[in-house]
Amino acid sequence: MSMKNVKTLAAIVAAWGAMVAMPAYAGKTLDAIKARDQVVCGVNTGLAGFGAADSNGKWTGLDVDVCRAVAAAVLGSGDKVKYVPLNAQARFTALQSGEIDVLSRNTTFTLTRDASLGLSQTAVTYYDGQGFMVPVKSKLKSAKQLKGQTVCVQSGTTTEKNLTDFSKANGLNIKPIVFEKLEAAESAYFAGRCVSYTTDASGLASTRNKVAKNPAEHMILPELISKEPLGPMVRRGDDEWTAIVKWTIYGLLEAEEYGVTADNVDDLKANSPDPVIGRLLGSKEDTGKLLGLDKDWLARAIKTTGNYGEMFERNVGPKSPLQLPRGLNNLWSKGGVQYAPPIR
Repeated sequence: MSMKNVKTLAAIVAAWGAMVAMPAYAGKTLDAIKARDQVVCGVNTGLAGFGAADSNGKWTGLDVDVCRAVAAAVLGSGDKVKYVPLNAQARFTALQSGEIDVLSRNTTFTLTRDASLGLSQTAVTYYDGQGFMVPVKSKLKSAKQLKGQTVCVQSGTTTEKNLTDFSKANGLNIKPIVFEKLEAAESAYFAGRCVSYTTDASGLASTRNKVAKNPAEHMILPELISKEPLGPMVRRGDDEWTAIVKWTIYGLLEAEEYGVTADNVDDLKANSPDPVIGRLLGSKEDTGKLLGLDKDWLARAIKTTGNYGEMFERNVGPKSPLQLPRGLNNLWSKGGVQYAPPIR
């Protein structure tokens, strides 16, 4: 290689290196959020443990905490969120049209949704699977005993298609009774219009706890008939905003792995010699500039919601009203599949 070509190659490598190290442009979504000083977040109309408002209008849940963490990262406060409750049919249109900035509403990632809606999947916040709930008095022990039976299901969901596929694959001739609204499907089941109610297993636990007059009279059958990786979605075409939402979730997972909690984040930020924790909290390295944010972005998110494990335990875990086991949603180092790329 000639000296001229060597110099040209060196110049290209140097330019590429400089490009990699450059701070990120904020992106049009973040610009709009900063201008209004508020993140607009699409959530469920009322799914306890994931997204529900109490009698005072206060929103709580795992999906709600994602919105709060993102708001803390970009705006400095987890309170700077406007919640827009959306049913299954309206959720994608609301995001596509720009009515909301992020959809954090127990939404399953699928190829069709990723490839055809003009939306981008971010990171999985809950690994789930579709199940069935039946009255204990029905004496049903397996979903395969639902042959010829009626099953309540919400339209516009992966649940509806999964039910059809499961019925055909097993020759069950299940008779779906379809409802547009979640509340209508739940009410119909508890009124006895259907032998069973189907949705994600986490949703079944939420419904049993919140809606049933006596939760002990209803059981969730053991089979899961699908994979339902749930997480937030954003509009395609704004890579900067996609990265912010995705890496906020990854950061909360990484925080759990390294023992950073809402209670100790300030102490660790000031005193920890661990370089990884220093990167997470902005005390030893500024990762925020790569996202168009400041160096304290993740420290604020962790202080607002706690790490992923704290969010899970508070909203849906064994000590919460839903009493869901950590299971697949445990960290990879503890037998689960939650695995975050490193913050570096």
